[in-house]
Amino acid sequence: MDIAFTERELDVMDVLWERGASTVAEVQELLLDDLAYTTVLTMLRTLEEKGYVSHEEEGRAYRYYPQVERSDAGASAVKRLMGKLFRGSPEMLMTHLVSQRGLTKEQLETMRRMLTERIEREGRQ
Repeated sequence: MDIAFTERELDVMDVLWERGASTVAEVQELLLDDLAYTTVLTMLRTLEEKGYVSHEEEGRAYRYYPQVERSDAGASAVKRLMGKLFRGSPEMLMTHLVSQRGLTKEQLETMRRMLTERIEREGRQ
């Protein structure tokens, strides 16, 4: 499943992933932007139409909850990014990531460790 969010939809999903099932008012309260209740409701309904969230009735309100995992959305976003900006090349993406001057030695070591572990797992298969 290819998962794609607009910037605002991603903000709403972030609230649901962090907080869990929430009403429109609860999502609205936790968003950084000051959006109208009806705007948040429309966004949640749109996300529901796309299959990314569902809802349950709770009294007079609906409680919305995510239907997709953050990790699945992240994998889909990286795949799109890699395809559009790095010609589908994981190597080009990795080169870009490790060439960033803002990475700390610890972050680079973590990346090296992850690559080494992955290479070792692949060698055992």
